[in-house]
Amino acid sequence: MSESSTTTVVERVDAGHRYDILVDGRRAGLTAYRDRGAQRVFFHTEIDEAFAGQGLGAQLVQQALTDVRASGMRIVPVCPYVAKFLKRHDEFADITDPVTPDVLRWLEAQLG
Repeated sequence: MSESSTTTVVERVDAGHRYDILVDGRRAGLTAYRDRGAQRVFFHTEIDEAFAGQGLGAQLVQQALTDVRASGMRIVPVCPYVAKFLKRHDEFADITDPVTPDVLRWLEAQLG
């Protein structure tokens, strides 16, 4: 199957507090978050090994952060992958908040 016939979709799954990336209808990865007021705190990103090396992580995070902006929210990059992505993509700098001890304590309580 040629790559151009592959359908890749990113969708927000509010009930699961995550964005999924789907390749031909199969979940290939996710980035998980919790909302803290107007902040969307990203804490985990993973791409299934079967889909590794295709740039899906970057595509997923790019679209997730674009959605955060469209929602009028701010980004807190606890997830190392999201933090690394933001270092390379300063177009999101204006809506990115620092990771503070407060945020980490709050997140820990959320995740139990």
